[in-house]
Amino acid sequence: MAARGHVQDPNDRRLRPIYDYLDNGNNKMAIQQADKLLKKHKDLHCAKVLKAIGLQRTGKQDEAFTLAQEVATLEPTDDNSLQALTILYREMHRPELVTKLYEAAVKKVPLSEEYHSHLFMAYARVGEYKKMQQAGMALYKIVPKNPYYFWSVMSLVMQAISAQDEKLSQTMFLPLAERMVEKMVKEEKIEAEAEVQLYFMILERLGKCVEALEVIRGPLGEKLTSELQSRESKCMMLYQRLQRWPECNALAHKLLLKNPDDWQFYPSYFDSLFHLMDQSWSPPEDGEHCSEGSVHHTVAEVVRFVEERIKGEEGKESRSLRGPFLARLELMHRLRERGCSEESMLGEPLELMVQFFGKFGDKPCCITDLKIYLHLLSPDQHVQFINRLSEAVPLGEQGDEGFAFPDDTKALQRHLCVCQLSRALGLHHALDVEGKLRLITELKAHYRHGLKFGKTALKTELQFSDMYCLMAAHVYTDLWKETGDENMVWQALGVLQEGLSHSPSNAQFKLLLLLLYCHLGAFEPVVDLYSSLDAKHVQHDTIGFLLTRYAESLGQFSAASQSCNFSLRFFHSNQKDTSEYIIQAYKYGAFEKIPEFIALRNRLNQSLHFAQVRTERMLLDLFLEADIVLSLEESVKAMSLSAEEDDIPWDNMRDNRDLTVFTSWDPKERELTEEHRRQSLEEESVWLRIRSLTLRLLASLASLGHSPSQQNSENSNENGVADKTSIINSLLTQLNQTLQTGAQLAEKHVQYPFLGPPSTRLASALSSGSCQCQAAAFQLSVHLQELETVGLDESSELQTQICNTFKSLVVQLQEILNKCKGDLLEMNESKLKTQPSLLENLIFFVETMCIAMWMASNCAKILRPLKTSLQKKKKKKKDANTALPAVVCGFQELTGSLQDLLAQSVEHIKGQETSITALKLASLSLEGFPQDEASFMKAAMDKVQSSYLRSLQEVGDLLKKRAETIKNLKI
Repeated sequence: MAARGHVQDPNDRRLRPIYDYLDNGNNKMAIQQADKLLKKHKDLHCAKVLKAIGLQRTGKQDEAFTLAQEVATLEPTDDNSLQALTILYREMHRPELVTKLYEAAVKKVPLSEEYHSHLFMAYARVGEYKKMQQAGMALYKIVPKNPYYFWSVMSLVMQAISAQDEKLSQTMFLPLAERMVEKMVKEEKIEAEAEVQLYFMILERLGKCVEALEVIRGPLGEKLTSELQSRESKCMMLYQRLQRWPECNALAHKLLLKNPDDWQFYPSYFDSLFHLMDQSWSPPEDGEHCSEGSVHHTVAEVVRFVEERIKGEEGKESRSLRGPFLARLELMHRLRERGCSEESMLGEPLELMVQFFGKFGDKPCCITDLKIYLHLLSPDQHVQFINRLSEAVPLGEQGDEGFAFPDDTKALQRHLCVCQLSRALGLHHALDVEGKLRLITELKAHYRHGLKFGKTALKTELQFSDMYCLMAAHVYTDLWKETGDENMVWQALGVLQEGLSHSPSNAQFKLLLLLLYCHLGAFEPVVDLYSSLDAKHVQHDTIGFLLTRYAESLGQFSAASQSCNFSLRFFHSNQKDTSEYIIQAYKYGAFEKIPEFIALRNRLNQSLHFAQVRTERMLLDLFLEADIVLSLEESVKAMSLSAEEDDIPWDNMRDNRDLTVFTSWDPKERELTEEHRRQSLEEESVWLRIRSLTLRLLASLASLGHSPSQQNSENSNENGVADKTSIINSLLTQLNQTLQTGAQLAEKHVQYPFLGPPSTRLASALSSGSCQCQAAAFQLSVHLQELETVGLDESSELQTQICNTFKSLVVQLQEILNKCKGDLLEMNESKLKTQPSLLENLIFFVETMCIAMWMASNCAKILRPLKTSLQKKKKKKKDANTALPAVVCGFQELTGSLQDLLAQSVEHIKGQETSITALKLASLSLEGFPQDEASFMKAAMDKVQSSYLRSLQEVGDLLKKRAETIKNLKI
């Protein structure tokens, strides 16, 4: 609202207190102040709108909207009212109303530059590209400024990008945009760099690379000054697209002479060399090789060029540049890939890497630089390589523990790099258990010794030796996974908690702690860890899965709601935020960014994580509230949930998860592969489809929950029921097919790397039997629908079938409950053992029980009127047979069994709570551990114990509420 300052409106003084109240968040006072003002000045439209903003912010959306529309229908033209309405509509997420507002204002004040530009931006918010083009041209006619003209051109480009028909964009929109820019070029009216960038973008999209090259190399290209080497980079890209390899090679060579450390040009230089070799290209006998200068078309020339850059670096007194040294390794890698004998001209890879380590081993980037070239070493060189590097690490005298420690941070970084490379070569993994435990002792000793170098570090800074601590945790995790000894995971948690106490900002410690706690089934400590990561913007999409995957499945329902809200808040604001970015891009002429913002919006709207969180949040709300707070029908209605509509973009689903968020030094054979990524996405999609179909089946179950008396007529009732039954049948068919696909996937038993994607709940859901039981409950609702149509007196066979399904359902639920039995947390021989799979099974039982109860509730609604109708018929016929129909008896047995199952589950939970509370963790003997380390391990154990109790309490509370609702299920 700051924009009001420049408007010289006599009412400004009167309105200022309301603005101040709104800006300070005092909405009630703003409403009161507006009411006072409106008593004296009834026609002060802006005061009405400001009151509406106050009402909107206090949750009175309907009143606010009515008040706003009163002003909007008057088509105001004063700046205050228009701006206030714009703010209000934006908060209401109704940007389309802003366009109507300014359309009316422009009609009344046709020569206002400000209103025309506001109208353009309003169209930009809703993506009305054609109207943007027209508004831009209208603005240019009133005020002939270049930016307005190019707004119109960019809107044409956006029509081309968003057009469904590629042919239309190539034959109409882009050629028209090109002609519009060419007109300005001929008239020599091109002024800004943004205009040249836009011209380049149009030519590039039209595939006119030659013309684009002429623009970049001509006088217009001189305007490209904002980015370093912008012209050169664009030329390089165009040469590659045109496959003009001599020019590409010569330009890369020329640019690398200027800056031998600019890595982006080395790949182009090498690529062009191999293309020239494949084409057997040779330079002309006379004159220049090409328009960009001389070409290096043989391996010998390129090797010589790289070696010269390295010699130039070695002769310098100042710090050497890494580029040429890395280029030599990259060239060797490429020559080996092609099987070229010239590889030997560069030397022995082991020696080159030792030389690289000698120069750059004290930089943290040395490990990432060398790791990608380790495959150049043969397996029998691995130990020799590490020994050679160790010789180059200056270590001091041996300490009491028998280890020699570095004397400064540079030596520490070198030693750390050697440890990281050892792990990357698989030397850590090859050790036996004793060897790994000795390695952990050494890593912890180096970590604690290194803390002295960071005594003065701020809380936000990382300790120099943090990576030793992280690596020790990785080795502990290896031991846990290999031996199954849970002591190892407690020690890993202990060492990470210790690390976090010295480096409270270390994200890698937090991420690994988060993962380990989730694997142990403890979600309570994870919430604070994730909050402290302070994930920003797109990270809610890329790493949010770490939180949402485990929240509900570990029984922490309130935390699960919170986790889903974290992510959903970001996704919902994305729509609004992206519009603002696009508007800013237009204002500042950053045209090339606009398609990027649109692509970001699409990427987020089509995100797998977004679809998952949306679905899980709605299911969670139903499990927690339906038939407790509201009825299932009311809950479904409140969510605007429709059985017929599937709003998940299955064909365009984007997996935006960052599966490499964990720092890892694992060797190549243990790393995440593309096949892992593909399998993980397939598994996630199948599980999402099962959950989505379950949600839609619940919506269809809710729509069935109307008794015939609520329908207008018998005929419409029959048609309506038939439609609903066909929808539920279709969804059931899809669910059964998806369950078959899921079973085939689960049989593969795909094992992902520990630090890779988490496996979904699919396999455990199928093995617990919950999916199959839920499908059976939904199938039962179809049979009940048939019963409603046929009636009780002519359906003995159908009734028998339904009664058998009731019994089968109870048996299946009992089996799921049996799979929850056992001790979640137990102490054996002073060792603590967890069984998180029991907790996950308990949640499956709760979910399945909820669905069975909703089915039973729907059953009661159908049987109640049928039973009454049958009794009336018997009275009329004076039938003395008072025996209840089989299905009614079966239903009474079902509700009794469900009550019994709920009582069993509540009793089981009470037993677990008692046994977990009784565990005296303080009595655990952690002999052999230093006192500090033991206290960190005990703290981790306490967190797991507390988390289990919290989960059991939340699950128990929900089951008790469900037990209350089933008592009312009578016919």
